[in-house]
Amino acid sequence: MKIGPAATGAALLAISFTLSACGSSEPTTAAQPSGDASAAPAAPAGGKVGIDFPRTDSDFWNSYNKYVPQMAAELGVDLMPPTNSQNDVAKLVANTQALTGQGAKVIVMAPQDTGAIASTLQTLEGKNIPVVTVDTRPDKGKVYMVVRADNKAYGTQACEFLGEKLGGKGKVVQLMGALSSINGRDRAEAFRGCMKDKFPGITVFEEPTEWEGTKAASMLQTRLEQHPDIKGVYMHAGGVHLAPTLQVLKAKGLIVPPEDPKHVFVVSNDGIPQEFEAIRKGEIDATVSQPADLYAKYALFYAKAAAEGKTFQPGPTDHDSTIIQLPNGLEDQLPAPLVTKENVDDQALWGNQVK
Repeated sequence: MKIGPAATGAALLAISFTLSACGSSEPTTAAQPSGDASAAPAAPAGGKVGIDFPRTDSDFWNSYNKYVPQMAAELGVDLMPPTNSQNDVAKLVANTQALTGQGAKVIVMAPQDTGAIASTLQTLEGKNIPVVTVDTRPDKGKVYMVVRADNKAYGTQACEFLGEKLGGKGKVVQLMGALSSINGRDRAEAFRGCMKDKFPGITVFEEPTEWEGTKAASMLQTRLEQHPDIKGVYMHAGGVHLAPTLQVLKAKGLIVPPEDPKHVFVVSNDGIPQEFEAIRKGEIDATVSQPADLYAKYALFYAKAAAEGKTFQPGPTDHDSTIIQLPNGLEDQLPAPLVTKENVDDQALWGNQVK
């Protein structure tokens, strides 16, 4: 799997925007296996791309934010100065209005509350302004493309890792994100369902942290006091959960080698450099690498395609992913590998490319 941005940028630009497709199709027709683009005369002819960054309190999102200008230059995207909604849907709405007022023909956003953005998406549809969303899938409202990994697979991978490490018995804590987000729901439901089906001997304590580190620390502290025999932790987001989780485990003397009976197995999501370092040190055991570089690359790739009036079909792509049909648009599900001590030094992982 090619994860690094530099290796494929030039080829992507050459292939994607000359429409050298394996098989073209008319807009809104049945799926084509290539997932390639075709002309859509009714769509915008091109123009500026407006982008809103969702937050700056997460190492993952800070990495994504830094990749965006790099990818914009690489793909030749006419990118407007980014706005930042700071995890506030009201600010996202205001920022979107400002960007469209300044001439944006396509909007790229990452709504953290996937239910509350529906009316804004409806407004943009009425103005014929396509929307690309990153990482999160809006519950309602038309989207041109969702650029996202399979978040249910995150929860399943975490469940299988912890279930096997605990031998199918014991207690684990699931530090969930916000359940107002499709990501929080997908990860939580998949983890819960997998544990119920595959490891019924494991008790799962669920803690809705709202993607907040302080809440995660408090909830984990309380659970460990109530159940000192907890042997596993699943963090929905290493970018906000890693530091507080390690702080709590260190305070209780639980950062010990895996062969020590006191060891608490920890699996995370994000794939940030800090998680990789924690894996190397033996502080956590695994993470799912959520591709910040590919999120930036393909969000802008699809934004440019939308501005040029192109459409896509469900099916495999030329970048190791699959486009699926949604009730309100399409979603490109990018690969997100599990990272453990065995592959943490793989230089193809974006977390090993961040300076």
